[in-house]
Amino acid sequence: MRSQNLIRLSGAVALCALSLGAAHAATGGEPAAVVQVDVAPCLAAAAADDMDKAGSACASVIDNEKTAKADLVKALIARGALYARHDQVDRAIADDSRALQLDPTLADLFNARGELWLKKGDKPKAVQDFGAALKIDPNHEKARANHKAMARELERIGAQMAVAGKPSFNCRSAARAVEKAICANRELADLDREIFASNARVIREASNPAEAKALQREQDEFIARRNAGFGRPGYDLKKAMQERLQRINGVDGY
Repeated sequence: MRSQNLIRLSGAVALCALSLGAAHAATGGEPAAVVQVDVAPCLAAAAADDMDKAGSACASVIDNEKTAKADLVKALIARGALYARHDQVDRAIADDSRALQLDPTLADLFNARGELWLKKGDKPKAVQDFGAALKIDPNHEKARANHKAMARELERIGAQMAVAGKPSFNCRSAARAVEKAICANRELADLDREIFASNARVIREASNPAEAKALQREQDEFIARRNAGFGRPGYDLKKAMQERLQRINGVDGY
């Protein structure tokens, strides 16, 4: 029984040897070589800002299943940066996102994608990416500056939203018809608040007390005209308020 098993085993080994020999003969007697994907042309074309060459060179790397992970990340970053330089923001974000999925430790890339989100006007995503970059590298200067600026911007937007539709005065104590009309209209309420804030600014920036007093007197006179004119035939409250705001801020809006 044992001898029969040995005979069968010997036959299998011989058959395997014959198969290998045939394979070697078919390939010239040498084992098949492993094809290496070269990322250098992609990186060079992207660095040279050559969209045409980079398009094909990088695609041959990115779309190849045999590309090593490290080279794939390099190609995605290079092509993403090229897209960003040519204002192809969505394509750049797509490449950066894929690279970050492969390697989520790239602080520079999180910051770069955050700046792209900012170009698209998506401030929450921008702040999120800047924060991710800082989590990886707390000393990342660009990410810190970007995050700080965006945090302030979002805070300012939040503050504006909190007072949106609210005038400069308390509507609960509004007694005049014109004040009630302003409280009842979101656009008029915003205008009133802007007029109040702009007037406070120009008074604060006045060169001397006399000028500040004159500016406040002008505002008081506008309020008096507004109160007296509201409800009369032909009086346009919105137009009057817009003209007052423009007069305070000047032709250039400030």
